[in-house]
Amino acid sequence: MGLMKVFSGSEILALSLQSKIEEAGITTVLKNNNQANVLPSLENLSPAVEVFIQETDFSRANPIIEDFRMSI
Repeated sequence: MGLMKVFSGSEILALSLQSKIEEAGITTVLKNNNQANVLPSLENLSPAVEVFIQETDFSRANPIIEDFRMSI
């Protein structure tokens, strides 16, 4: 199995979701695509941070992810 993306958005929201998922004992991977330091004009073109989990953890993480999405 591999990694699956469960969120794309701002760094603050991504870190919040990552924390909630990891509190449930699920490992996450955070990918920061923020290139504002390199090319400031690209700052708002795409979500800068993505959260990934293992596909095998999706059934445990999904309720957490859905609650998080409903709260934002």
